[in-house]
Amino acid sequence: MPYVWSLVLLGAGLVLLVVLLVRLLREVKRFQSVQRQVAHDLADRSGLVKARAAGLGVALAERRRG
Repeated sequence: MPYVWSLVLLGAGLVLLVVLLVRLLREVKRFQSVQRQVAHDLADRSGLVKARAAGLGVALAERRRG
């Protein structure tokens, strides 16, 4: 009979481990999604900053000529 309790505890531990792994994988997936969104947003913003800097360079060059 002592083996039965060991098997029950082992089974409960394995079920708990599977549940925790599923939740962990779900959170990792969510984190990766947010990370992709942040990288995309950062690339967009850096592109806008570059465009503004180029526009300022053109405006300054025109002002120097005129």
